Amino acid sequence: MSFSGSMADIGAWLSAALPDHGLYTLIAIACIAGLARGFSGFGAALIFIPLGGAIIGPKLISPVLLVIDGLATLGMIPPAWKRANRREVFTMAAGAMLGVPAGTAVLTLMDPLLLRWSITVIALLLLALLVSGWRYHGEPHSYLSAAVGLVAGLFSGAAQLGGPPVVAYWLGGKTEFTKVRSNIIIYFAISTCFSVASYYAGGLFVDTVFALTLVILPSYTIGLYLGSKLFGFAKESTFRIICYGLIGASAFLGMPALDGLLR
Repeated sequence: MSFSGSMADIGAWLSAALPDHGLYTLIAIACIAGLARGFSGFGAALIFIPLGGAIIGPKLISPVLLVIDGLATLGMIPPAWKRANRREVFTMAAGAMLGVPAGTAVLTLMDPLLLRWSITVIALLLLALLVSGWRYHGEPHSYLSAAVGLVAGLFSGAAQLGGPPVVAYWLGGKTEFTKVRSNIIIYFAISTCFSVASYYAGGLFVDTVFALTLVILPSYTIGLYLGSKLFGFAKESTFRIICYGLIGASAFLGMPALDGLLR
């Protein structure tokens, strides 16, 4: 009796908290974003944020991704912890500690429409950086690692788009891709903790965020699992091309001028 009442209460809460449009589209986008994240260790935000922001707005979609990614990637942390260069990760995370609150302030205070255009432009610029093949080929100095963490933290706080600066920095050296992927996973696990505290202080965790998390998390987790499996046998170059195409399409379709296509 009590259980039935609780389930009814949850159902009523979900009905009241969930958006009245675009839910199935969000679920499909989450699966694709999880696929990219599971394979490469990054890329989910560049797919999920522009498209999801076009459906429910940036102030909802960023905390939704933060929560579902934080929960779904917990299983990736133990193996990555063993392979990662933890000293480099912690140095970069020190910069993110300052950058994330600044980015959260931008998310909280900026006009939503202006923020969405900014996210579109930033996503396209970061995609151009990745596609160009440019990588930092110097030694990973502590001060430079912290500076990259500061920039990545700023992008993460504002729109969970901190991946490309980190990837461009770490992927250019002689470190093998497996270790780079592990570094990225551990860095974002730490960065997520900063974002959770910062988003909570900014009042961004509203009922709709948790309602969407309950609905979207399974789809994202399935994509994450499939992407992790692909990492074991798929060609890195082929998947990169596919991922870049998805990111580009997401940034383009997520422009406010094209809202009619998703809403």
